[in-house]
Parts: sequence; C-alpha cells; structure tokens
Amino acid sequence: QVQLVESGGGLVQAGGSLRLSCAASGPTFSNAMGWYRRAPGKEREFVAAIFWSDGRTYYADSVKGRFTMSRDNAKNTVYLQMNSLKPEDTAVYLCAALYGSSWPSSPGLWGQGTQVTVSS
Repeated sequence: QVQLVESGGGLVQAGGSLRLSCAASGPTFSNAMGWYRRAPGKEREFVAAIFWSDGRTYYADSVKGRFTMSRDNAKNTVYLQMNSLKPEDTAVYLCAALYGSSWPSSPGLWGQGTQVTVSS
C-alpha cells in the first residue's frame, strides 16, 4: 500500500521559516495533494492543496501570502514552504492525497504527520 511520509517539521522562532516535504512511496493516482494541520485542542483544518496536473493551488486564508505549496511530479513529492511563521501555526501538519478533479477534492490517504512548533 502506498504511504505518505512527511518530513521537515521542527522548532522555529516566530518570523522564521520551515519547509515541509511529503513523499509518496508510489503513485497515489490522486488528483491533488493537500496539507492539513491539527493544533492542540482544535479540529483538523485545511492549509493548502495543489493539483498534480496543472499546479493549481488553494490556500486557507490564514496562510495566504505566507505559505507556498509546490510539487515534483517525477518524485511523487509535494512541499510546503512556510514563511513568517506565527505561534498560532503550531500544529501537527499532515499530508493527504486528494481525489476529485474539481475543488474541493476529498482526502483519501493520510500521512502520519510532522510536528511544527513556533515559539514566540
């Protein structure tokens, strides 16, 4: 079974940057890939998504202008560049394979997540 493996999380000061990666162990046959996050005491929320075919991206309002998602189709890998990080960005970030050619697509496969902690 295909697995999604996230990496790149860590501890960073407010205003800093991190780059997350999500690598699929094989073809997901998904239409898009997404990043979600789950903060302590809060429900999981959408962060960003990108379509494999044309690179269309979608972002949550809370991260627009600060986060950028990109893809490498040949490597079955997506990235999330996070700049100007804020303490409220602290969460476990999860990668998901999304299915459905029209937005919003639905997550069908999840990674285990990577912890991002932003100190003030």
